[in-house]
Amino acid sequence: MTKRREFIKTGVLGTAGLAIGGVGFSARSYSSVIGANERINLAVIGIRGQGGGHINTWLSLKENRNVNLKTICDTDEQFFAERSKAITEKNGVKPVTEWDMQKVFADKEIHAVSIATPNHWHALATIWACQAGKHVYVEKPASHNIFEGRKMIEASRKYNVRVQTGTQNRSIRNVMAAMKFLHDGGIGEVFMAKGNCYKPRDSFGIAKDSTPPATLHYDRWLGPAPYRAYNEKRLHYNWHWFWDTGNGDTGNQGPHQFDIARWGLNKNEHPVSVFSMGGIFGIDPAECAQETPNTQTSIFKYSDGKILEFETRGRYTNGESSLDIRIGNTFYGTDGYLELDGDTWKAFRKREKEPFAGSGIGEKKPAETGYLAAPGGADHYANFIDALRSGKNETLHADITEGHLSSSLPILANISYRLGRELRFIGEYEKFAGDPEADLMLTRAYRKPYEVGDDV
Repeated sequence: MTKRREFIKTGVLGTAGLAIGGVGFSARSYSSVIGANERINLAVIGIRGQGGGHINTWLSLKENRNVNLKTICDTDEQFFAERSKAITEKNGVKPVTEWDMQKVFADKEIHAVSIATPNHWHALATIWACQAGKHVYVEKPASHNIFEGRKMIEASRKYNVRVQTGTQNRSIRNVMAAMKFLHDGGIGEVFMAKGNCYKPRDSFGIAKDSTPPATLHYDRWLGPAPYRAYNEKRLHYNWHWFWDTGNGDTGNQGPHQFDIARWGLNKNEHPVSVFSMGGIFGIDPAECAQETPNTQTSIFKYSDGKILEFETRGRYTNGESSLDIRIGNTFYGTDGYLELDGDTWKAFRKREKEPFAGSGIGEKKPAETGYLAAPGGADHYANFIDALRSGKNETLHADITEGHLSSSLPILANISYRLGRELRFIGEYEKFAGDPEADLMLTRAYRKPYEVGDDV
C-alpha cells in the first residue's frame, strides 16, 4: 500500500512515466517543437456532434494558424460522405477517412489529433496518441473516471506531448478578466462558488436490442466499455445518459462550469468531501432507458472550508441571478458577489443593487500584445496550436492537469450520487477515506484489448 501511495503522490505532480502494453507505438520525433512556419497536420477523431464543431474550427484556422485538417476518423462510416463533402468545399482538399484510430496514430504525417469521441474513449484514445508521439486536443470531461485522468497526465509527460482539454472558457478574454478580478480580491476572499447547468431535456424513448448497422464498427465503438447488445437508444448522443459511456449532464455540460468554479476559487487541488443527490424526474422510466439523473445537486468542500456547489436541472426551470443564468457561475466573497454568464460578468459590492465592475464596465481598449487573433470561437484551439510551436506545457490554457482536476469534480459527484452518501476524498492519493466500495468506482473493469493499465 505504501508503494502504491507514494506512486500516486508522485503522479499528482504529473511526473511518473508509464506505458500501455500491446499497442505497438513508441514516442516519435513529432513531440519536438514544431517550427513557426511549419504546417501542422491534424486528424479529428469522432466526427458527429461536437466533432463537427472541431472540424469547422480547425478549418477556420487553416490560414490563421497554418493548420491542415488531413484526416477524419469515426467508428460509424455513415458520416464520412457528408463530412468529407463539407471539408472538401472549405479546404479545397478531400480528407482521408479512417474508422480505425490506430491507423491515424500510425500516420507519420499527423502532428496532432482532436478527440471528440464519447467520454468512455477519451482517455484510451489520448494515451494511444501520446504513445505515438501525437499532441492531443481532447474534449471534456477529460476522462470517464479518475484513474484514467491520472494516466493521461502521465502519458503526456512521459512522451513529451501537449494535451489540451476542451474547456474553452479558459481562452475567453472576458472570463479570464473575471477570474483575474476574483484572484485580485475584487469581492474580497471568495469562499463559495456555484455552477449551473439548466438544460431541459425530454425523453429519448426506448427500443429493443437489434443488429448494428453495416456502417458501424460496433466492437470498436464500445471499446473500453462492457459488451452489451447493440441498442440504437444507447448510441449517438444518447450515450451521455448511460453510466458505461457517459457521465450525465453533470459530466457533460457540467465540466465547463465546474472548471470555472474551481478556477475562481483558485483551487489547484481535489476537494476533501463530496455529497450529491438527485434523480430522474418528469420522465417515465418505463418509456425511457436513461440511467443518469436529470436533476442533481452536488456540494464539495475543500481543506480550508471553502465550498463549491453545482446544480443540474434537466426539466423546466427559471434562470438565476440578475443575468438569468442557466449555464454559468456565481461567486460569493466576503465583500460582494460576481455573476458570470458566457462571456458576460457583473460584480456587486455588498448589498448594492448596481454592479461596480464587469464586462463593459469601465473597460479600456486592451493593450497590443503581439498575439495573433483567432477567428471567432477559435481562441482555445489556436492556443493549442501556439503551444505546439512553443513546445511548452505552460503555454496551454487548459493543460491536461487542469482538465483532470476539473473533470474529477463531476466524476466524484456521480460516485456520491450512485452510492447515496457523503464521501471523504484524499486528494493526495486520489483515494476515498476508508471506503473500498467507493474506491472501486475510481476506475472500471476494462474490456480487452481496450485497457487502461497502470503502465502507459
